[in-house]
Amino acid sequence: MAGEQLSARVDSWIWSVRLTRTRSIASDACRGGHVRVNGVRVKPAHAVRVGDEVRLRHDGHERIVVVSRIITKRVGAPVAAECYIDKSPPPPPREEIVTVAVRARGAGRPTKRERRSLDKLLGRPTAEGRGTGPHSE
Repeated sequence: MAGEQLSARVDSWIWSVRLTRTRSIASDACRGGHVRVNGVRVKPAHAVRVGDEVRLRHDGHERIVVVSRIITKRVGAPVAAECYIDKSPPPPPREEIVTVAVRARGAGRPTKRERRSLDKLLGRPTAEGRGTGPHSE
C-alpha cells in the first residue's frame, strides 16, 4: 500500500496494535526481556517487519503473534486485529487458576476472627468441633 512503512520499532508496534495499554509498558517489557522477535530477545528500538513472529509475556500469559501489517499510530481494536495473526495458546480454564488470599502489606498476622473467615471462605475445616482447643473436654 502507498505510504506504509517497511519496519517500525517493536515497542511502538506492540502498543499500536493494542497488545499493551501504554507504550511505556511495551518498552518496559522489551527492557525486561519479555519480548522476543523470531526467538531473540529485543530492545524497544528493534525493527519489526511483516512476517516476524513477536512473543510477548504480559499479565501472566504469553501472546504469540505474526506481523501482517506495520503501523506506528494507535488504531481502533478492529483495525488493530487486522495487523497481526494471533497464534497464542488458549488461556487455561478457570478451574486451573488457583485463588490466593492476599493481605495488605504491613497488616500483620490475621486475627482469630479473620483467620476463621478465611478458612470458611477457602472451604477449610474449622477448629470448632475438632476438640483441639485448650478448653476441650
